[in-house]
Amino acid sequence: MLALTVIVVIGACVLVSGIVGNRFGIAPPVLMLAAGVLVGFVPRLRTVNLPPDTVLLVFLPALLYWESLNASLRAIWRSLRGVVLMSTLLVLFSAGMVAVVAHAFGVPWGPAWILGGALAPTDATAVAALGRVLPRRVMNLLAAESLINDGTALVVYGVAVSVTTGSEHFSTVHVTWLVARSYLGGAAAGIAVAFVGGKLRARLQDPLLENVAILLIPFSAFLLAEAIQASGVLAVVACGLIMGQLGPKVGTPAVRLLSQGFWTIGTYVLNGSLFVLIGLQSQSAVRNLTSFDLARALSAVAAVCGVLIAARFAFQFTVILGIRAVDRRPSQRARRVTHGFRVITGLAGFRGAVSLAAALAVPNTLDNGLPLPDRDVIVFVTAGVIAALMLQAFALPPVVRWADLPEDTVIESERRMANRTAAEEAMEALPDIAATLGTAPEIADMARREYEKRLRLNRAGDPDDDGDDLDDDAAERLREFDEQYRELRLALLGAKRATLLRLRDERRIDDAVLRQIQAKLDIEEVRLSRTQLVD
Repeated sequence: MLALTVIVVIGACVLVSGIVGNRFGIAPPVLMLAAGVLVGFVPRLRTVNLPPDTVLLVFLPALLYWESLNASLRAIWRSLRGVVLMSTLLVLFSAGMVAVVAHAFGVPWGPAWILGGALAPTDATAVAALGRVLPRRVMNLLAAESLINDGTALVVYGVAVSVTTGSEHFSTVHVTWLVARSYLGGAAAGIAVAFVGGKLRARLQDPLLENVAILLIPFSAFLLAEAIQASGVLAVVACGLIMGQLGPKVGTPAVRLLSQGFWTIGTYVLNGSLFVLIGLQSQSAVRNLTSFDLARALSAVAAVCGVLIAARFAFQFTVILGIRAVDRRPSQRARRVTHGFRVITGLAGFRGAVSLAAALAVPNTLDNGLPLPDRDVIVFVTAGVIAALMLQAFALPPVVRWADLPEDTVIESERRMANRTAAEEAMEALPDIAATLGTAPEIADMARREYEKRLRLNRAGDPDDDGDDLDDDAAERLREFDEQYRELRLALLGAKRATLLRLRDERRIDDAVLRQIQAKLDIEEVRLSRTQLVD
């Protein structure tokens, strides 16, 4: 009964937090975290603990895969140097600074570096959930950073745990090997699973079975990477980025619509549950704290939060600006951002699931059987820092207004261009398509006129232009030619989809633009083809 009670309570917390957050404009994850803390006061629920394997093996693969699928590969490529630097140098710098602060509070160097490794990476799911008010370009950068930096941080964490417990020795060669195995092995595992997953999806015809295959992909990537002692997190990210490019090509409209609905609600529930469990774990961390008194532990939380924020700001305004001073190429000048942009990214360094899972996974004992020093402090400080940094979500809206970044119209302009280009190319192909299908001239002529009408609306800046081809009146007039009309319409939708994929592959439109327009085309194609989403 306890397990069922926990499920119902967590679900209720997610639901109520979402309702209250939407009603009062508060980030729901902050409310979910607070709800978890409050639930921890219920005596029956005080014994509930969050196993680290649950986060690593259940939550993370699904959440990271969904974020990777929806990432913009073009945006990652454009900001690749900054993303790489933030995912390596910033992670190492943050881990080192946290270790110094923890040691200053009396934590031995080994556990201090474990804490630094656990808290160094930002969290993709936390950024996505808490940063919805951020401009698109900021979100793209933060999402790319948080997807990649886990690999570096977990290597630091793993080395620190191994050296502290006495199971490994520290040397430059050994650490270099661990980093190479983590990154290269994880990427290779992700690529291999994506290759097999793409082949499998291309062969499956049943939307339900194909979505079962999609569900297995991230967990398979994580499992394969862990089996070769590489980074499961990087494997899932690499696999998700590749499948994000392959998905629109190998999937069918019915599969995409079913998958979108399932993953949207599934990841929302998983993400919300994770925030509630983090709050609940904070209660447990307080009760299990014995090495420090509460005041000293809270001071350590505040100091670590301060050094993480300071390290992030220092990196933003020194390393990146140093690169700007050295690299004077026109392409580099085009990528420059304002100080306001850097302040926003500095504040949005949220921590989350990876940090908590790492802290909970710290061994209780050393290899010689003695207790690992200050393990309770590591768990308490990690949970406290995750909770405290979430409060920055309240500061983001006024900071975004203060930064006064230029209005981002890229997605809208690219969407209009993509709709126009797809319609133009479909209209050009219409005579050949009609001839191949044997379509009656009246139907082909009416389709051509409707395309011309849509193109006029697009060029006039009609905000309601969604790429839909034929209006209801035209459909009514063509009812007597229903089968020919349906076949022509499906063929034209296929031509438009091919144009959109080409524009995406040429990097003329963002992945987000492709997904927006393709979703409308998918709905129309499912309706016309009379496909059932689930038999």
